[in-house]
Amino acid sequence: MRAIANSIDAFFTDYLGLNMPSVHGTDIIEILIIAFFFYQLLVWFKNTRAWMLFRGLMVVIVFFVVAAMLQMNTILWLGEKLLNVALFMVIVVFQPELRKALEDLGRKSIFSFLSSLGFGKGMSKRFEDKTVSDLVMASFEMGAVKTGALIVVENEMRLDECERTGIILDSVLSRQLLINIFEKNTPLHDGAVIVRGDRVVAATCYLPLSENTQLSKELGTRHRAAIGMSEVCDAFVIVVSEETGQVSVAQGGELKRDLTDEQLLQMLRQMQHPIDEENTHTKSLVGRRAKHETKHEA
Repeated sequence: MRAIANSIDAFFTDYLGLNMPSVHGTDIIEILIIAFFFYQLLVWFKNTRAWMLFRGLMVVIVFFVVAAMLQMNTILWLGEKLLNVALFMVIVVFQPELRKALEDLGRKSIFSFLSSLGFGKGMSKRFEDKTVSDLVMASFEMGAVKTGALIVVENEMRLDECERTGIILDSVLSRQLLINIFEKNTPLHDGAVIVRGDRVVAATCYLPLSENTQLSKELGTRHRAAIGMSEVCDAFVIVVSEETGQVSVAQGGELKRDLTDEQLLQMLRQMQHPIDEENTHTKSLVGRRAKHETKHEA
């Protein structure tokens, strides 16, 4: 092994004129450790609302950079004073997220870390066909008897913060389970349920209400909570109206009302299959190239 390393070093030094730095075993271990913690940091940003707070922080930094370019001395002086307490401000603002991140890091093993990277795991459906059909049937059966319901289907962003506000269930999703949860005068009917994959992970969860003043006044708290949840994450929120029995969906801050069972089924099926961006990009390139070659031959 040492001879191979010397040969590679000699090749880059003698033939290419490059001085390769010496790499030792501790250097490789150090790179892996840094990569591990950097990966955990990215996962933490993805799974919490810290990314939105971080973007706000970046706006402030850009503001002070512009102030430095324009030599606004008073603003720079204020920024220098604020920098002394910036670390404490970050700790206070991100305290819940930081605590949760450290707890998760302490519970993880090397095997779960490798699994989270996706080794040995191909593209798969986000949830099974039975889950889709049970969600649709449960929604419209509850709508038929005007039983109010609020179902949050998790997408890419994990909803750990919202999950902690409710009661943990971690049960296999079924039509009967959803109908029983939202049955009136039962302990779990108030609030929302969180669906992750094929499981109902929590019930009676609190959702943030939308502060959009342009919403229709006829929308109740349940619909405003659905819209508010869709504004702060990429979840797919199903709402069953207790007054009219209509089934609606909130996604991306928008509410689509009075859906049919076929429309809801199609929307869930679109969400069911994660988009393989690399394969999609490759197929797009191949398609354009084939189209160009056909046009050239013609």
